[in-house]
Amino acid sequence: MDATHETAVYTHGHHESVLRSHRWRTARNSAAYLIDALRPGMDVLDVGCGPGTITADLAELVGPDGSVTAVDAARDVLEQAAAHAKERGAGNVRFATADVHALDFPDGSFDVVHAHQVLQHVGDPVRALREMRRVCRPGGIVAARDADYAAMTWYPPTPGLEEWLELYRRVARANGGEPDAGRRLRAWAREAGFTDVTCTATSWCYATEDEAAWWSALWADRTTASSYAGIATGGGHATRAGLTAAADAWRAWGASPDAWFSVLHGEIIARA
Repeated sequence: MDATHETAVYTHGHHESVLRSHRWRTARNSAAYLIDALRPGMDVLDVGCGPGTITADLAELVGPDGSVTAVDAARDVLEQAAAHAKERGAGNVRFATADVHALDFPDGSFDVVHAHQVLQHVGDPVRALREMRRVCRPGGIVAARDADYAAMTWYPPTPGLEEWLELYRRVARANGGEPDAGRRLRAWAREAGFTDVTCTATSWCYATEDEAAWWSALWADRTTASSYAGIATGGGHATRAGLTAAADAWRAWGASPDAWFSVLHGEIIARA
């Protein structure tokens, strides 16, 4: 994820518990709204590519003559993305560090500019969208998908998760981000100057016992061991005991045979 702007800090960091969820992401489960617009031969910029699983899928969809340029603020995660692309045989991908607020590419360089779970973490999402538009060719597509934390919902009711969610949103905003980005994408795009914006919404749903166990374990670990934990305690938002209690609530929820969790996402396809 890109979060190098001076007014924002990437809340999650790249702890194993974070990358565990990021590596699960594919174009099919995280960028389905964009797939039908992709064609072989297109040049794509993948902003905030993380470990590169979506990137490799995009490269396959626009190959063999198209290309994907994958950028992220964190050099170490780019190394992982490059290794994944090599393993997948995606030879049409190149990687670079970048700040989405100031992309180091000429105007009109790409047919598609894609960002997944990025705009919620940056200091100025409207400026980021303007930059994405600048490097997109006329008639091209700027595509973004972001979760909306306030719209997350689960069963059975778990007071500890309600407290976790309130804490997470407070910490993310203190870092300069906007955790409820999904609902704001259209407004941000219009403010950035787009007049042709198509909006959709899709969700991730974790409803089997295995899915609930996986989702709860990674969030329990993320709550106590990722960069988020240090930011939450260092900023005076939580104590270590409070984070441990939140992690315990995640594990207890995930152990329920009735566990169900849904993450709503806003999506936009904006024409440059």
